[in-house]
Amino acid sequence: MTYEPVYTRTPRNAFVPSPIFVGIVAVFVASGVMTWTRFGNIGIDVFLFVISGWLISLCLHEYAHAVFGYFSGDLTVADRGYLRLNPLKYTHPLMSIVLPVIVVILGGIGLPGGAVWIDHRHIGSKLKNSLISAAGPLTNVVLALILAVPFLIGMAPEVAQDVTGRYVISSGGGHLEFWAALALLAFLQITASVLNFLPIPGLDGGGILRPWFSPAYQRAWDMVGPWGFLVLFLLLWQTQVGDWFFSAVNWLSGLIGVPTWLYAGGYELMRFWSN
Repeated sequence: MTYEPVYTRTPRNAFVPSPIFVGIVAVFVASGVMTWTRFGNIGIDVFLFVISGWLISLCLHEYAHAVFGYFSGDLTVADRGYLRLNPLKYTHPLMSIVLPVIVVILGGIGLPGGAVWIDHRHIGSKLKNSLISAAGPLTNVVLALILAVPFLIGMAPEVAQDVTGRYVISSGGGHLEFWAALALLAFLQITASVLNFLPIPGLDGGGILRPWFSPAYQRAWDMVGPWGFLVLFLLLWQTQVGDWFFSAVNWLSGLIGVPTWLYAGGYELMRFWSN
């Protein structure tokens, strides 16, 4: 006879950030200073700043799932190390970290990926289960708004047309590379928010809906789940859905003050090897 482990107390260091996460934050801060001061190769500076910032957001996204799961009743997430912001503890590091970073480099969007595993047997509420799934993309929304603050209050560069019709920077032209990289990070958070809220099996949007289905529909939903990511990928790059998606993202970016031309410039700077 086998017994499932009983978790009676949370490990003492369960909420202490892991050295790996602290290291990523250190790289983010250092590369941000390097980008601001144009230290060395500005393309490499922007690359490190954007990728480390994106990794931080991935960790915070998964941390939000875990911490909501913990306070909803699943104390096992603490034992698995999910509350320490350590990406190496995720269920699928390849899908959760490596693939999203590759997609950012190649395609310039914040593609979601599953990571933490919540034991829903400990969650006694449909609403709590939905909130656990919603916590991740809501984190991306909050990060997008935080990153947009400098643009909303006029700290970032603005563009206007001169007498010849050319677009020129009309104000705030200093440290343009830094603002372009920050705009790209905000853009990535917007794309991640939109994608994660899509009601597709295997994504957070699908996870929000799943608790409200009957058991039979939940089983069918789970069977389709592993293919949801692939379907999304094909839709974005092979159909008109991709055009609609980027139109929506550009509209949302403009709504929070992040200009399209600036994050497009950040993407070009990040891919320093192609310039």
